[in-house]
Amino acid sequence: MLEKVTQIFRVKELRNKIFFILALLVVFRLAANIPVPGVDQEQLRLFFQNNQFFGLLNLFSGGGLSSISIVMMGVGPYITASIIMQLLTMVIPRLEQIYKEEGEAGRQKFNQWTRWITVPLASLQTIAMISLLRSRQILGTLSTIEIFSIVAVSVAGTIFLMWLGEIITEKKIGNGVSLIIFAGIVSRIPSDLGRVFSTWDPAQLFTYITLLAVIIASIIAVVVMTEGQRNIPVSYAKRIRGNRMYGGTSSHLPLRVNQAGVIPIIFAMSIMLFPGMIANFLSQVSNPTIASLAKSAGNIFLNSWFHGIVYFILVVAFTYFYTAVVFDPNKISESLQKQGGYVPGIRPGKNTSEYLYKVMNRVTLSGAIFLGLIAILPFIVQGITKIGYISVGGTGLLIVVSVVIETMKQIEGQLVMRDYEGF
Repeated sequence: MLEKVTQIFRVKELRNKIFFILALLVVFRLAANIPVPGVDQEQLRLFFQNNQFFGLLNLFSGGGLSSISIVMMGVGPYITASIIMQLLTMVIPRLEQIYKEEGEAGRQKFNQWTRWITVPLASLQTIAMISLLRSRQILGTLSTIEIFSIVAVSVAGTIFLMWLGEIITEKKIGNGVSLIIFAGIVSRIPSDLGRVFSTWDPAQLFTYITLLAVIIASIIAVVVMTEGQRNIPVSYAKRIRGNRMYGGTSSHLPLRVNQAGVIPIIFAMSIMLFPGMIANFLSQVSNPTIASLAKSAGNIFLNSWFHGIVYFILVVAFTYFYTAVVFDPNKISESLQKQGGYVPGIRPGKNTSEYLYKVMNRVTLSGAIFLGLIAILPFIVQGITKIGYISVGGTGLLIVVSVVIETMKQIEGQLVMRDYEGF
């Protein structure tokens, strides 16, 4: 392993890229620690410590939300805008045509629309978060000008991080947005370890060992599920054109166990966020009946058992939904048939499509349950160990491991291009 690291830093171009990316991540962390004025930091700390769900939302902000910094919403609105654009390509054929058939110009146009959608999303999310924090006495009384200033600064911070992410992505060493989230998660580990050691209790030794065992098992499970795939054998018929023969080879079609990544968790998190915020708005109306009902509904969503069960169900449901969006067995079957490919023992066309749909459903079941358990892992761990300040929960581990694997693969590709042995 040490030899591999040495090989990376021997290549000047690769070494400069890594240092440049690290410098940009340092800039991001500096921005994430510049708070907006008027924040009660102690109330804020207690709020995020006692609320696992908003701790998860803080992950996707890159850690800027926990300090209500100038980049408080982080890259969350950009991720949401990207997901919306992906879904729209499935609904609007013209969008899919622009993205897939118009080359680099089409992709640039698609990305530009994603950036435009990010701005209103960032504005709405910031306003909703300000309202929530004011109701919890974390933010004091704000004038209209102060609210407008915070929203403007937050939107500018999101655009700034979006720009940093695109610059990092251009270096072809990992995905920029993913690395920003990764940096936000990893930066919190030292402070969490510091809290563990500062509150060390020898009587809780078994609890600490259990927590460590859960973390190690989770890392192993995430690696296995992230890399896991079901290979469907594919054979290609022999074709003769002129004096040359084509085909006659065998390959495979990989069906990933975790086809959707962390996107179902983002979907579920967004759905779970809105009822609480709407209840918070309605609880402040003058009508006592509506205010009472809204307050009761808000308390239901604060119940950890109800929250965990609904969250798990939503993650599983969205995993199936997103997999169905990105994996179209009819198109794959049609593509294989055009290329002279077929699944041994299965008729081309409709039968192949039905077979792929059946296999994908079975593979997705394990991936969906895994994502659901990963999403509620912080609730389970907190219930068992009573430790509520460990920030790297199941979703955090999933992001960290996925980013590390992706980055290592891209670095390996650059090493191979320079005739180095890969990892």
